[in-house]
Amino acid sequence: MSKLEVCKYGHNILRKKSVEILEITQEIKVLAQDMLETMYAAPGVGLAAPQVGKSIALCVIDVSKEQNKPLVLINPKVVNTRDQVIMQEGCLSFPGMYEDIKRFDFVEVAFIDLEGKSQKVSAEGFLSKALQHEIDHLNAKLFIDYLPQWKRKNLQKEIKRKQKSGQW
Repeated sequence: MSKLEVCKYGHNILRKKSVEILEITQEIKVLAQDMLETMYAAPGVGLAAPQVGKSIALCVIDVSKEQNKPLVLINPKVVNTRDQVIMQEGCLSFPGMYEDIKRFDFVEVAFIDLEGKSQKVSAEGFLSKALQHEIDHLNAKLFIDYLPQWKRKNLQKEIKRKQKSGQW
């Protein structure tokens, strides 16, 4: 059972830009832990605070198979990118939906850790994709925004059908 409820597509918080975290409180640390538990239970590899109803710049990621290398990123910013690839992507806010999305194969991200220290992480492949996906959430951007308009409209119709039938 997950700790927190994941907001699905259609919830207005997913389209609201997150505010920067100015102080790392105990509440932020508990939220980060609850987000990790929720992400692992889903199961997923990343979760941003807006997806659990909090409009703050916090996300958690763990792409390890063993689920033992969690990254907690506060106020993350992409500072360097290179090379683009197309990879299949899904999202906990879009259960069961996967699309091919063009992303950078390499990113460097600056962030603050739970101890308040400035950090940088360089990533390629799957971790790079996860970082970009979660940082997009903090900026009110969703993975379907990368799709051509016709494909996005078809996906939105499918979601509306699922919402009407109670499957969403």
